[in-house]
Amino acid sequence: MPALPSSLISSVSRAPALTVSEAAGGLLAALADLPDTRARRGVRHRLTVVVTAAVCAVVAGNRSYSAIAEWIADVPAATAFALGMAPDRRPSEAMIPRLLQAMDPQFLTAAVSVWLAGRAAAGMSASRRAIAVDGKTLRDSRTTDTPAWHVLAACDQAVGLVLASADVDGKTNEITRFAPLHDQIGDLRDTVITADALHCQREHVDYLAERGAHWILTVKGNQPSLHRQLCGLPWRGVPDAFRDTDRGHGRREIRTVKALTISTGIDFPHAAQALQIRRRRRHLDQPKRFTTETVYAITDLRVHQAKPAQLAAWIRGPWNIENKIHWVRDVTYDEDRSQIRTGTGPEVMAALRNAAISALRLTGVTNIAAANRHHARDSTRPLALLGIT
Repeated sequence: MPALPSSLISSVSRAPALTVSEAAGGLLAALADLPDTRARRGVRHRLTVVVTAAVCAVVAGNRSYSAIAEWIADVPAATAFALGMAPDRRPSEAMIPRLLQAMDPQFLTAAVSVWLAGRAAAGMSASRRAIAVDGKTLRDSRTTDTPAWHVLAACDQAVGLVLASADVDGKTNEITRFAPLHDQIGDLRDTVITADALHCQREHVDYLAERGAHWILTVKGNQPSLHRQLCGLPWRGVPDAFRDTDRGHGRREIRTVKALTISTGIDFPHAAQALQIRRRRRHLDQPKRFTTETVYAITDLRVHQAKPAQLAAWIRGPWNIENKIHWVRDVTYDEDRSQIRTGTGPEVMAALRNAAISALRLTGVTNIAAANRHHARDSTRPLALLGIT
């Protein structure tokens, strides 16, 4: 699989780069430069047309190659024409999986991300952007000969938009894919990167410092010396910098954040503040039984660069990504029981699901299942969502 260049925009093609203003139009235009590995002779359907139609089908709630092919076969002639197909000559059920299984999912993710970023730009606030790094295993993609696909993704915390993804195969792990993942994102200056304890690595923060990014990293047992140093700080004498109470799912949760400026004694490069995050939970039917979890984190952000409430929101950001993307893919799209295993099929289908979910989120949708049903009732609705009509 070819390595992606450092710019997300230029990674879409070796042809002239796609700009954000161009990507703000329809998905067909944004995908125009996707590399097609097929020989030109005998090509009946452009790659862009098939991929766009597949995204439309996924927006309508379809989960498999067969379901995508059936959606394409059933849409009215006017819809097929708008997608760029001859109404009497549409992609077959046999051709669609062959084409999708041979695609490079990273190029697809990059192209879709640029397009979504263009559409989201008008509604973005002036606040600092936060990106959550999170991995996910496509459980049912395993075979007798190969382990399940594992994908590391970078997601915009505010809108749940997948900005980049990297395959984590059996020869490597998430740590080695951290820098290649972020190489796909063109500009990281002044962005806040959040990640779990696995990515609390010195080489990671050195890389982010070179890119001009900030970071907040959880610290656990994989960094035993650093964890002991953080536990040993005088937290008892530090007042809560932030406190929040939440009720839901039959329980009450109290979250507090304490912050200490780091001067000496913490052996980690670029660290400016140490954080103690404490969560106390109780079930509403057991008012006297609390469970307490204490987690430590470090950040290079200084006191004047981020308020405690903002730090707390960024720390919780990966949880929101879990709910906005991973839970929807697992439950609404039933990803964990998918039978797609050949070639890059699992990753490509994950990219198609991410594209559909992100496009729906940008319109303010909170219930993806209801949105799938809404778009399934009228074949022109997915086209309008994707800027094709």
